[in-house]
Parts: sequence; structure tokens; C-alpha cells
Amino acid sequence: MSDMAVSVQHMTKRFGSETVLRDVSLELEQGKIHGIIGRNGSGKTVLMKCICGFLRPNAGTARVFGKTIGRDCDFAPDTGMLIETPGFLPHETGLHNLLWLARLGKGASRERVKALMDLVGLDASLRKPVSQYSLGMRQRLGIAQALLEDPSLLILDEPMNGLDKSGAGEIRALLATLKAQGKTILLASHFQQDIDALCDVVYEMDQGMLAPVMTSVSCGHTGAPGLSQPG
Repeated sequence: MSDMAVSVQHMTKRFGSETVLRDVSLELEQGKIHGIIGRNGSGKTVLMKCICGFLRPNAGTARVFGKTIGRDCDFAPDTGMLIETPGFLPHETGLHNLLWLARLGKGASRERVKALMDLVGLDASLRKPVSQYSLGMRQRLGIAQALLEDPSLLILDEPMNGLDKSGAGEIRALLATLKAQGKTILLASHFQQDIDALCDVVYEMDQGMLAPVMTSVSCGHTGAPGLSQPG
């Protein structure tokens, strides 16, 4: 069995006359955290959506755990994802939202849902509807949703968005723990501290093209030359 969780080969994605991904190739080794940096509009989110199966590329392929997306399966198998603003039922509580999603999936138990909420720093007994959640609380709930079925791969687009310094530190610690459990993580972040603290491999996306800027190092490195700050 390949030790690659994800293999993207020569992927191109266009919307009308605009080319958003240009011949992108990417491999994610199992058990590592891979980071993507780049300015808004550089193509990071589109790449993640193509890997997950939410968008179909015009050319190229994405394979997740040996399955070609769009041919062998519609959506990435054994994958939890947080891409853009999580969509929840606004008038329901966080607990009820996750229980509803669990019923649509493999039926995670009420006890697991409560444990996941605790894991991401949310109070399962809170009766506040999600419409009254802060952005940071929504992000925490989105991470709990991504973990519902204990996936082997996590694809997380700006998971620290809306979190204060303390909250971001808690989620960084959680992601490090998940890596230690053997999970593979693809992470897009605007925050240099997240990239420095977490990522084994870092790629930069610029105008739809992807290039490695740091590879095969331990967590806690001091950064890599060539990292550009997103705008």
C-alpha cells in the first residue's frame, strides 16, 4: 500500500476564461501535516475542493487513499474537511447540529459528539443557537464536525480563523495530537505561527501554481526562506 494519503497529478481548473489551478501536482505523505500558504485568490481553496470532490478539475486527477475522485468515488474517502465558513442549521444548538450530521453519516454516538465538542473547547450543554455563535465558535464546531467519523485525513482551510491567541493555541495543540495519532492533515493558514509550529512540509500557491518551500523537517522549525506573507 502506498504511503501517500493524497496524490494530485497535473490538475488544472478553469472557471470560464479564468484558470485558477495550473498543472498542480501534490503528494501528501500519511501521518504528516502539510501546509499551503498563499494570498487570497491564489487557488488554495479550489485545490482543496477538487481533492475533496466538491469541484471537478478540467484536467488531471486527485487520488485519496488509492481512490480516484470522480471515477472510483464522488467524494474523498475517510476524510474530514473544513472548507470556507461551515454551514450549520442556524436556529439549532451546536450539539443538535452535530447529532443531525452524525445521523446523516455513520451514526456517531451522542457521547462521542459531546466528547468532540469538549475536545475543541465548546460546551455541549450550551443552549445558544449557532446563529449566535462567534466566528471562532463556528470554527471550533466545524473542526468537531470534521472529526465526527474519526477520519484518517483532515483537510482544513483556515481552521484558526476567528480564534483569539489562546484559542488558536488550543487548536494547534489538538492538531499536533491528531498527527501523533497518525492522521494526515492538509492545512491552509494565513498565520505564520501555525505553519511554523505544525507543518512538516510547506507549499506556496501563487496564481494557481504550487511549489514546495520547505520539506522534511520537524515541527517547531524556525521558518523557511521564501515564505511570502498573504495579503
